[in-house]
Amino acid sequence: MTTTTETPKPAAAAPAAPRPRRPRPKLMTVTPLAAERVKALIDGRGKPTAGVRIGVRTKGCSGLSYTLEFADKQEPMDEVIEAEGIKLLVDPKASLFLIGTEMDYEEEKLKAGFVFRNPNEKGRCGCGESFHV
Repeated sequence: MTTTTETPKPAAAAPAAPRPRRPRPKLMTVTPLAAERVKALIDGRGKPTAGVRIGVRTKGCSGLSYTLEFADKQEPMDEVIEAEGIKLLVDPKASLFLIGTEMDYEEEKLKAGFVFRNPNEKGRCGCGESFHV
């Protein structure tokens, strides 16, 4: 006589609930002063403009520099930021360098210009024209 005893199989574990995704950080923010200056530049251009293109290129003492230029048309891969009534087109190659950046405009006695406060920067050159991440 043979007896077979079946061992009870453990209950299948319920699949783990997927972890909630953390919110995607904003690519860039624009201060009201910077938006006002961009509007003034676009209005003074005298021809139709899709927005202002922001990019990063290799330049300067520290390696990278911000670029701004008028955009006649939006490129298919541009990241679009609409804030304060303006449209910024971010070059896709610059996106990783700009996550979390704030664009501002400052006027002082001897200089005026756009200022980028970038949390990814690890350092800047002495003249402030270039940065590295």
